[in-house]
Amino acid sequence: MTTTHTPVVSIAYHSGYGHTAVIAEAVRAGAADTGATVHLIKVDEIDDAQWELLDGSDAIVFGSPTYMGTASGAFHVFAEATSKRWFGDAWQDKLAAGFSNSGSKSGDKSHTLSYFQTLAAQHGMHWVNLGLKPGWNSSTGSEHDLNRLGFFAGAGAQTNSDEGPDAVHKADVATAEHLGRRVAETARVLLAGRAAVAA
Repeated sequence: MTTTHTPVVSIAYHSGYGHTAVIAEAVRAGAADTGATVHLIKVDEIDDAQWELLDGSDAIVFGSPTYMGTASGAFHVFAEATSKRWFGDAWQDKLAAGFSNSGSKSGDKSHTLSYFQTLAAQHGMHWVNLGLKPGWNSSTGSEHDLNRLGFFAGAGAQTNSDEGPDAVHKADVATAEHLGRRVAETARVLLAGRAAVAA
């Protein structure tokens, strides 16, 4: 009988005003619900020990607000710093996923999620999509549906620009929790498969 270790999921994110931090916490909660070990890492405060946590993770979820059509400057600084990992293939074959928040319903968050996908691909990681049909796209739907903003690549959230982090939409929080669970469960399947192949 083969055994696998508990999946380790790290959430590497930046939050300028606290809204994206609420989404990051929701991703953490969803992953933790599955029994995964989860680390929240603020990329603008990252230290050597946290880089090592990322290196030891089975999955890394990238998160950032969308500013001017892409991830925040602080996230870009982090992404460029990952080149040290790229040279050594440190993140090769890990899982990756992403989330973003903006003040507009669209706000070009798809571009931020695509940026995360490209970053993951450069590292040779496997992308985990949201895995939800779009909500709120019919006369019977509502803003309280999971995936109310209709993103597929990752979790998209919208918070009014004149409101604080406590106003992050509950459906977006629930969608982020779903993403966390999906990433952790996918990591568990991947680890079990690797263990079976190795046996």
